[in-house]
Amino acid sequence: MESVSQKQSPPRRKVVPIRLILLPVAYIIITIHAYCVLKLYYFPNSTDTIDIFNVNNMDNVEEQADAKVAAGEGTGTRTGTVEIKGTKQTQRIQAKKKKEEILDQYHDVCIIGAGLSGSVIAERFANVLQQKVLIIDKRSHIGGNCYDYIDDETDIRVNLYGAHLFHTNEERVWDYVHKFSQWTPYEHTVLGYVNGTHVPIPVNIDTVNKLFNANVQSSVEMDEWLRKEQVKYEHDPSNSEEMAKSRVGERLYELMFKHYTYKQWAKYPEELGPEVTARIPVRNDHDNRYFPNDIHQALPTEGYTKMFENMIYNNPRIDVLTDTDYFEIKDGLKCGKTFYTGPVDAYFAHLGWPKLEYRSLDFERKVARETDFFQPNSVVNHPSTDNNFTRIVEYKHFLHQKSPHTVYFIERSKDGGEPYYPVPNQKNKDLYKKYQ
Repeated sequence: MESVSQKQSPPRRKVVPIRLILLPVAYIIITIHAYCVLKLYYFPNSTDTIDIFNVNNMDNVEEQADAKVAAGEGTGTRTGTVEIKGTKQTQRIQAKKKKEEILDQYHDVCIIGAGLSGSVIAERFANVLQQKVLIIDKRSHIGGNCYDYIDDETDIRVNLYGAHLFHTNEERVWDYVHKFSQWTPYEHTVLGYVNGTHVPIPVNIDTVNKLFNANVQSSVEMDEWLRKEQVKYEHDPSNSEEMAKSRVGERLYELMFKHYTYKQWAKYPEELGPEVTARIPVRNDHDNRYFPNDIHQALPTEGYTKMFENMIYNNPRIDVLTDTDYFEIKDGLKCGKTFYTGPVDAYFAHLGWPKLEYRSLDFERKVARETDFFQPNSVVNHPSTDNNFTRIVEYKHFLHQKSPHTVYFIERSKDGGEPYYPVPNQKNKDLYKKYQ
Protein backbone atom coordinates (compact mmCIF):
# COMPACT_ATOMS: atom_id res chain seq x y z
CA MET A 1 0.00 0.00 0.00
CA GLU A 2 1.42 3.37 -0.98
CA SER A 3 1.35 6.31 1.40
CA VAL A 4 -1.67 8.61 1.42
CA SER A 5 -1.33 11.82 -0.56
CA GLN A 6 -0.43 14.93 1.42
CA LYS A 7 -3.55 16.62 0.07
CA GLN A 8 -5.78 14.16 1.84
CA SER A 9 -6.66 14.69 5.48
CA PRO A 10 -4.52 12.22 7.40
CA PRO A 11 -6.34 10.00 9.86
CA ARG A 12 -6.08 10.78 13.52
CA ARG A 13 -2.66 9.76 14.78
CA LYS A 14 -2.61 6.82 17.14
CA VAL A 15 0.41 6.56 19.43
CA VAL A 16 1.26 3.00 20.44
CA PRO A 17 3.98 2.49 23.09
CA ILE A 18 6.23 -0.37 22.03
CA ARG A 19 5.42 -2.48 25.08
CA LEU A 20 1.85 -2.87 23.78
CA ILE A 21 2.56 -3.62 20.13
CA LEU A 22 5.15 -6.36 19.63
CA LEU A 23 2.44 -8.83 18.53
CA PRO A 24 3.69 -10.98 15.61
CA VAL A 25 6.83 -8.85 15.42
CA ALA A 26 7.83 -10.07 18.87
CA TYR A 27 9.16 -13.33 17.50
CA ILE A 28 11.31 -11.44 15.04
CA ILE A 29 12.86 -8.96 17.46
CA ILE A 30 16.25 -10.51 17.77
CA THR A 31 17.41 -12.22 20.92
CA ILE A 32 20.54 -10.22 21.57
CA HIS A 33 22.20 -10.40 24.94
CA ALA A 34 23.70 -7.03 25.65
CA TYR A 35 25.96 -6.62 28.59
CA CYS A 36 23.63 -3.81 29.32
CA VAL A 37 20.49 -5.91 29.80
CA LEU A 38 18.21 -5.14 26.86
CA LYS A 39 14.87 -3.64 27.86
CA LEU A 40 12.69 -2.37 25.03
CA TYR A 41 11.30 0.48 27.07
CA TYR A 42 14.52 2.34 27.62
CA PHE A 43 16.34 2.48 24.35
CA PRO A 44 16.67 5.85 22.72
CA ASN A 45 17.74 4.04 19.58
CA SER A 46 19.30 5.55 16.51
CA THR A 47 19.95 5.76 12.81
CA ASP A 48 21.60 8.13 10.37
CA THR A 49 19.48 9.74 7.69
CA ILE A 50 22.04 12.14 6.28
CA ASP A 51 24.42 9.35 5.41
CA ILE A 52 26.49 11.10 2.76
CA PHE A 53 29.26 9.02 1.16
CA ASN A 54 28.90 6.49 4.02
CA VAL A 55 29.46 9.14 6.69
CA ASN A 56 27.85 8.26 10.02
CA ASN A 57 27.12 11.76 11.29
CA MET A 58 27.31 15.42 10.42
CA ASP A 59 30.34 16.13 12.62
CA ASN A 60 32.88 15.32 9.91
CA VAL A 61 30.69 15.19 6.84
CA GLU A 62 31.93 18.54 5.58
CA GLU A 63 35.56 17.50 5.27
CA GLN A 64 34.74 14.15 3.70
CA ALA A 65 32.19 15.61 1.28
CA ASP A 66 34.62 18.33 0.18
CA ALA A 67 37.24 15.67 -0.48
CA LYS A 68 34.75 13.65 -2.53
CA VAL A 69 33.66 16.67 -4.54
CA ALA A 70 37.28 17.69 -5.12
CA ALA A 71 37.98 14.19 -6.41
CA GLY A 72 35.08 14.47 -8.83
CA GLU A 73 32.97 11.90 -6.99
CA GLY A 74 29.30 12.20 -6.59
CA THR A 75 26.20 11.75 -4.56
CA GLY A 76 24.63 9.93 -1.67
CA THR A 77 22.58 6.86 -2.54
CA ARG A 78 20.59 5.81 0.50
CA THR A 79 17.07 6.68 1.56
CA GLY A 80 17.11 10.14 3.04
CA THR A 81 20.58 11.00 1.78
CA VAL A 82 21.49 14.42 0.45
CA GLU A 83 23.15 15.12 -2.86
CA ILE A 84 26.26 17.15 -2.11
CA LYS A 85 27.67 19.42 -4.76
CA GLY A 86 29.37 22.65 -3.83
CA THR A 87 30.09 24.48 -0.58
CA LYS A 88 29.58 23.55 3.05
CA GLN A 89 26.79 26.10 3.28
CA THR A 90 25.05 24.37 0.36
CA GLN A 91 25.31 21.08 2.25
CA ARG A 92 23.58 22.46 5.30
CA ILE A 93 20.80 24.06 3.27
CA GLN A 94 20.20 20.87 1.29
CA ALA A 95 20.22 18.72 4.43
CA LYS A 96 17.72 20.99 6.15
CA LYS A 97 15.53 21.07 3.07
CA LYS A 98 15.55 17.27 2.78
CA LYS A 99 14.55 16.93 6.42
CA GLU A 100 11.73 19.44 5.99
CA GLU A 101 10.50 17.58 2.92
CA ILE A 102 10.39 14.30 4.83
CA LEU A 103 8.59 15.82 7.81
CA ASP A 104 6.00 17.39 5.52
CA GLN A 105 5.01 14.02 4.08
CA TYR A 106 2.33 11.68 5.40
CA HIS A 107 3.60 8.32 6.70
CA ASP A 108 1.47 5.31 7.50
CA VAL A 109 3.74 4.49 10.40
CA CYS A 110 6.11 6.66 12.45
CA ILE A 111 8.63 4.92 14.69
CA ILE A 112 10.55 6.67 17.43
CA GLY A 113 13.91 4.96 17.82
CA ALA A 114 15.89 3.23 15.09
CA GLY A 115 17.54 0.57 17.18
CA LEU A 116 16.63 -3.08 17.38
CA SER A 117 12.89 -2.79 17.98
CA GLY A 118 12.29 0.21 15.77
CA SER A 119 14.25 -1.13 12.81
CA VAL A 120 12.55 -4.53 12.83
CA ILE A 121 9.09 -2.98 13.10
CA ALA A 122 9.92 -0.56 10.27
CA GLU A 123 11.18 -3.34 8.00
CA ARG A 124 8.09 -5.46 8.64
CA PHE A 125 5.62 -2.65 7.94
CA ALA A 126 7.51 -1.59 4.81
CA ASN A 127 8.16 -5.00 3.27
CA VAL A 128 5.23 -7.09 4.48
CA LEU A 129 2.43 -4.50 4.61
CA GLN A 130 3.87 -2.22 1.90
CA GLN A 131 3.41 0.84 4.10
CA LYS A 132 5.33 4.11 4.14
CA VAL A 133 7.45 4.41 7.30
CA LEU A 134 9.31 7.21 9.04
CA ILE A 135 11.96 6.43 11.66
CA ILE A 136 13.04 9.26 13.97
CA ASP A 137 16.00 9.12 16.32
CA LYS A 138 17.85 11.68 18.40
CA ARG A 139 21.24 9.99 17.99
CA SER A 140 23.44 10.42 14.93
CA HIS A 141 24.06 6.78 14.01
CA ILE A 142 22.14 3.62 13.23
CA GLY A 143 21.52 0.56 15.32
CA GLY A 144 20.74 1.97 18.75
CA ASN A 145 22.79 0.39 21.51
CA CYS A 146 23.96 -2.33 19.10
CA TYR A 147 25.89 0.22 17.00
CA ASP A 148 29.44 -0.81 16.16
CA TYR A 149 32.28 0.72 14.15
CA ILE A 150 35.92 0.18 13.16
CA ASP A 151 38.39 1.65 15.64
CA ASP A 152 40.65 3.95 13.61
CA GLU A 153 43.86 3.25 15.47
CA THR A 154 43.69 -0.54 15.53
CA ASP A 155 41.32 -1.43 12.66
CA ILE A 156 39.29 -3.55 15.10
CA ARG A 157 35.48 -3.55 15.13
CA VAL A 158 34.14 -2.41 18.51
CA ASN A 159 30.73 -1.62 20.03
CA LEU A 160 30.11 1.93 21.18
CA TYR A 161 27.76 0.88 23.98
CA GLY A 162 29.29 -2.39 25.18
CA ALA A 163 29.40 -5.91 23.79
CA HIS A 164 26.20 -7.35 22.31
CA LEU A 165 25.75 -11.06 21.69
CA PHE A 166 23.23 -12.90 19.56
CA HIS A 167 21.67 -16.18 20.69
CA THR A 168 18.34 -17.83 19.96
CA ASN A 169 16.50 -21.13 19.77
CA GLU A 170 13.91 -19.76 17.36
CA GLU A 171 14.39 -20.94 13.78
CA ARG A 172 12.08 -18.17 12.62
CA VAL A 173 14.39 -15.56 14.16
CA TRP A 174 17.52 -17.27 12.83
CA ASP A 175 16.10 -17.29 9.30
CA TYR A 176 15.00 -13.66 9.59
CA VAL A 177 18.38 -12.22 10.60
CA HIS A 178 20.06 -14.04 7.71
CA LYS A 179 18.13 -11.80 5.34
CA PHE A 180 20.31 -8.90 6.44
CA SER A 181 23.69 -10.36 7.35
CA GLN A 182 26.02 -13.30 7.20
CA TRP A 183 26.79 -14.72 10.64
CA THR A 184 30.00 -16.03 12.20
CA PRO A 185 29.55 -18.74 14.85
CA TYR A 186 30.54 -17.55 18.31
CA GLU A 187 29.87 -19.14 21.71
CA HIS A 188 30.42 -16.61 24.45
CA THR A 189 32.40 -17.24 27.63
CA VAL A 190 33.22 -14.97 30.56
CA LEU A 191 36.10 -15.08 33.02
CA GLY A 192 36.33 -13.44 36.41
CA TYR A 193 39.61 -12.21 37.89
CA VAL A 194 39.48 -13.29 41.54
CA ASN A 195 42.33 -13.64 44.04
CA GLY A 196 44.93 -13.26 41.31
CA THR A 197 43.54 -15.93 38.97
CA HIS A 198 41.04 -16.20 36.13
CA VAL A 199 38.02 -18.40 36.82
CA PRO A 200 34.93 -19.27 34.75
CA ILE A 201 31.72 -17.29 35.15
CA PRO A 202 29.04 -18.54 35.75
CA VAL A 203 30.36 -20.59 38.65
CA ASN A 204 31.11 -24.18 37.68
CA ILE A 205 33.32 -27.06 38.85
CA ASP A 206 36.49 -25.36 37.60
CA THR A 207 35.61 -22.14 39.44
CA VAL A 208 35.27 -23.97 42.73
CA ASN A 209 38.41 -26.06 42.25
CA LYS A 210 40.56 -23.02 41.44
CA LEU A 211 39.29 -20.74 44.17
CA PHE A 212 39.16 -23.23 47.02
CA ASN A 213 41.75 -25.82 45.97
CA ALA A 214 38.93 -28.34 45.87
CA ASN A 215 38.91 -31.60 43.98
CA VAL A 216 35.35 -31.75 42.67
CA GLN A 217 35.21 -34.29 39.84
CA SER A 218 31.58 -34.79 38.89
CA SER A 219 28.16 -33.18 38.89
CA VAL A 220 27.16 -35.27 41.89
CA GLU A 221 30.17 -34.00 43.82
CA MET A 222 29.47 -30.43 42.76
CA ASP A 223 25.87 -30.66 43.95
CA GLU A 224 27.11 -31.98 47.27
CA TRP A 225 29.72 -29.22 47.56
CA LEU A 226 27.07 -26.57 46.92
CA ARG A 227 24.64 -28.19 49.36
CA LYS A 228 27.20 -27.91 52.16
CA GLU A 229 27.94 -24.28 51.32
CA GLN A 230 24.38 -23.04 50.87
CA VAL A 231 22.75 -20.95 53.59
CA LYS A 232 19.36 -22.28 54.61
CA TYR A 233 16.55 -19.84 55.41
CA GLU A 234 13.18 -20.53 56.99
CA HIS A 235 11.60 -18.20 54.44
CA ASP A 236 11.95 -17.58 50.72
CA PRO A 237 14.91 -15.28 49.98
CA SER A 238 13.70 -11.70 50.27
CA ASN A 239 16.64 -9.92 48.65
CA SER A 240 19.64 -10.63 46.42
CA GLU A 241 22.00 -11.34 49.30
CA GLU A 242 19.77 -14.07 50.68
CA MET A 243 19.17 -15.45 47.20
CA ALA A 244 22.88 -15.66 46.39
CA LYS A 245 23.80 -17.25 49.72
CA SER A 246 20.98 -19.78 49.38
CA ARG A 247 22.45 -20.83 46.02
CA VAL A 248 26.24 -20.66 46.42
CA GLY A 249 26.95 -20.04 50.10
CA GLU A 250 28.84 -17.37 52.04
CA ARG A 251 32.31 -17.77 50.50
CA LEU A 252 31.35 -17.52 46.84
CA TYR A 253 28.93 -14.73 47.71
CA GLU A 254 31.74 -12.62 49.17
CA LEU A 255 34.14 -13.31 46.30
CA MET A 256 31.85 -13.21 43.28
CA PHE A 257 28.57 -11.46 44.09
CA LYS A 258 28.66 -8.89 46.89
CA HIS A 259 31.11 -6.26 45.67
CA TYR A 260 30.42 -6.71 41.97
CA THR A 261 26.76 -6.01 42.68
CA TYR A 262 27.67 -2.81 44.51
CA LYS A 263 29.91 -1.63 41.67
CA GLN A 264 27.13 -2.36 39.21
CA TRP A 265 24.16 -0.87 41.06
CA ALA A 266 25.68 1.38 43.79
CA LYS A 267 23.63 -0.81 46.11
CA TYR A 268 24.58 -3.94 48.01
CA PRO A 269 22.63 -7.14 47.27
CA GLU A 270 20.59 -6.77 50.45
CA GLU A 271 19.11 -3.58 48.94
CA LEU A 272 17.96 -5.28 45.71
CA GLY A 273 15.20 -7.72 44.92
CA PRO A 274 16.01 -11.46 44.90
CA GLU A 275 15.59 -11.72 41.11
CA VAL A 276 18.91 -9.96 40.46
CA THR A 277 21.05 -12.84 41.71
CA ALA A 278 18.37 -15.49 41.02
CA ARG A 279 18.91 -15.13 37.27
CA ILE A 280 22.67 -15.74 37.49
CA PRO A 281 23.25 -19.40 36.58
CA VAL A 282 25.30 -21.82 38.68
CA ARG A 283 26.63 -24.91 36.91
CA ASN A 284 27.33 -28.35 38.31
CA ASP A 285 29.64 -29.36 35.43
CA HIS A 286 32.63 -28.01 33.47
CA ASP A 287 30.58 -26.18 30.83
CA ASN A 288 31.86 -22.60 30.64
CA ARG A 289 29.58 -21.35 27.85
CA TYR A 290 27.42 -18.41 28.84
CA PHE A 291 24.41 -19.66 26.85
CA PRO A 292 24.77 -23.47 26.80
CA ASN A 293 21.14 -24.15 25.88
CA ASP A 294 20.82 -21.91 22.82
CA ILE A 295 21.12 -23.61 19.45
CA HIS A 296 22.11 -20.56 17.44
CA GLN A 297 24.93 -18.37 18.74
CA ALA A 298 26.75 -16.04 16.38
CA LEU A 299 27.87 -12.52 15.56
CA PRO A 300 27.06 -10.60 12.36
CA THR A 301 30.13 -11.08 10.17
CA GLU A 302 30.26 -7.44 9.06
CA GLY A 303 28.95 -6.06 12.33
CA TYR A 304 25.58 -4.97 13.68
CA THR A 305 25.71 -1.57 11.97
CA LYS A 306 25.87 -3.20 8.54
CA MET A 307 22.95 -5.45 9.47
CA PHE A 308 20.82 -2.42 10.35
CA GLU A 309 21.87 -0.67 7.15
CA ASN A 310 20.65 -3.65 5.14
CA MET A 311 17.43 -3.70 7.13
CA ILE A 312 16.28 -0.09 6.76
CA TYR A 313 18.46 1.79 4.26
CA ASN A 314 17.87 1.70 0.50
CA ASN A 315 14.21 0.96 1.07
CA PRO A 316 11.98 3.40 -0.84
CA ARG A 317 9.24 2.98 1.75
CA ILE A 318 11.44 3.92 4.73
CA ASP A 319 12.60 7.44 5.58
CA VAL A 320 15.07 7.88 8.42
CA LEU A 321 15.79 11.04 10.37
CA THR A 322 18.55 11.16 12.96
CA ASP A 323 19.78 13.99 15.13
CA THR A 324 16.07 14.65 15.52
CA ASP A 325 14.23 14.95 18.84
CA TYR A 326 10.75 13.50 18.51
CA PHE A 327 9.38 15.67 21.30
CA GLU A 328 10.41 18.83 19.47
CA ILE A 329 8.60 17.92 16.23
CA LYS A 330 5.83 15.53 17.26
CA ASP A 331 2.99 18.07 16.93
CA GLY A 332 3.75 18.57 13.25
CA LEU A 333 4.07 14.91 12.27
CA LYS A 334 1.60 13.33 9.87
CA CYS A 335 1.40 9.71 10.98
CA GLY A 336 -1.19 6.98 10.83
CA LYS A 337 0.31 5.06 13.74
CA THR A 338 3.22 5.95 16.01
CA PHE A 339 5.40 3.40 17.77
CA TYR A 340 7.58 4.74 20.58
CA THR A 341 10.61 2.68 21.66
CA GLY A 342 12.39 5.17 23.91
CA PRO A 343 12.39 5.59 27.71
CA VAL A 344 8.86 5.24 29.03
CA ASP A 345 9.33 7.98 31.63
CA ALA A 346 10.49 10.40 28.92
CA TYR A 347 7.33 9.70 26.93
CA PHE A 348 5.15 10.53 29.93
CA ALA A 349 7.29 13.40 31.21
CA HIS A 350 4.35 15.80 30.78
CA LEU A 351 2.63 14.05 33.70
CA GLY A 352 5.26 15.39 36.07
CA TRP A 353 5.91 12.02 37.71
CA PRO A 354 9.35 11.09 39.08
CA LYS A 355 11.88 9.70 36.63
CA LEU A 356 12.75 6.01 36.73
CA GLU A 357 16.13 5.29 38.32
CA TYR A 358 18.67 3.97 35.82
CA ARG A 359 22.33 3.07 35.90
CA SER A 360 24.53 4.00 32.97
CA LEU A 361 28.00 3.00 31.82
CA ASP A 362 31.28 4.78 31.25
CA PHE A 363 33.75 3.27 28.76
CA GLU A 364 37.45 4.02 29.10
CA ARG A 365 39.23 3.14 25.86
CA LYS A 366 42.81 1.87 25.95
CA VAL A 367 45.13 0.62 23.21
CA ALA A 368 48.00 -1.82 23.71
CA ARG A 369 50.28 -1.41 20.71
CA GLU A 370 52.28 -4.30 19.25
CA THR A 371 50.30 -6.61 21.51
CA ASP A 372 48.48 -9.76 20.50
CA PHE A 373 45.96 -9.81 23.37
CA PHE A 374 45.67 -7.83 26.60
CA GLN A 375 43.63 -10.48 28.44
CA PRO A 376 42.82 -14.17 27.94
CA ASN A 377 39.15 -13.69 27.04
CA SER A 378 36.83 -11.22 25.36
CA VAL A 379 35.17 -10.33 28.66
CA VAL A 380 36.82 -10.45 32.08
CA ASN A 381 34.76 -9.43 35.12
CA HIS A 382 36.43 -7.87 38.15
CA PRO A 383 34.22 -8.60 41.16
CA SER A 384 36.67 -7.60 43.92
CA THR A 385 37.16 -4.28 45.69
CA ASP A 386 40.69 -3.93 44.27
CA ASN A 387 39.42 -1.56 41.57
CA ASN A 388 36.41 0.61 40.73
CA PHE A 389 35.39 -1.01 37.44
CA THR A 390 33.16 -3.99 36.70
CA ARG A 391 34.76 -5.56 33.63
CA ILE A 392 37.09 -5.20 30.68
CA VAL A 393 36.00 -6.02 27.13
CA GLU A 394 38.64 -6.74 24.47
CA TYR A 395 37.01 -6.78 21.04
CA LYS A 396 39.83 -8.44 19.15
CA HIS A 397 38.59 -11.76 20.54
CA PHE A 398 35.32 -11.34 18.60
CA LEU A 399 35.06 -12.31 14.92
CA HIS A 400 38.66 -13.59 14.68
CA GLN A 401 39.92 -10.06 14.10
CA LYS A 402 43.51 -9.43 13.05
CA SER A 403 45.63 -6.45 14.07
CA PRO A 404 49.18 -5.88 15.32
CA HIS A 405 47.57 -3.98 18.22
CA THR A 406 44.62 -4.50 20.51
CA VAL A 407 41.98 -2.18 21.95
CA TYR A 408 40.02 -2.77 25.14
CA PHE A 409 37.41 -0.89 27.13
CA ILE A 410 37.21 -0.61 30.90
CA GLU A 411 33.57 -0.40 31.98
CA ARG A 412 32.35 1.49 35.02
CA SER A 413 28.75 1.73 36.11
CA LYS A 414 27.50 5.20 37.02
CA ASP A 415 24.47 7.39 37.63
CA GLY A 416 23.44 9.71 34.84
CA GLY A 417 24.17 9.38 31.14
CA GLU A 418 22.49 6.99 28.73
CA PRO A 419 19.91 4.81 30.52
CA TYR A 420 21.13 1.22 30.39
CA TYR A 421 19.85 -0.65 33.44
CA PRO A 422 16.66 0.10 35.39
CA VAL A 423 17.55 -0.25 39.07
CA PRO A 424 15.71 -3.38 40.31
CA ASN A 425 14.54 -2.17 43.69
CA GLN A 426 10.93 -2.08 44.86
CA LYS A 427 10.58 1.70 44.55
CA ASN A 428 11.58 1.59 40.88
CA LYS A 429 9.35 -1.42 40.17
CA ASP A 430 6.34 0.33 41.68
CA LEU A 431 7.02 3.47 39.65
CA TYR A 432 7.33 1.47 36.44
CA LYS A 433 3.98 -0.22 37.11
CA LYS A 434 2.49 3.25 37.50
CA TYR A 435 3.86 4.23 34.08
CA GLN A 436 2.47 1.01 32.58
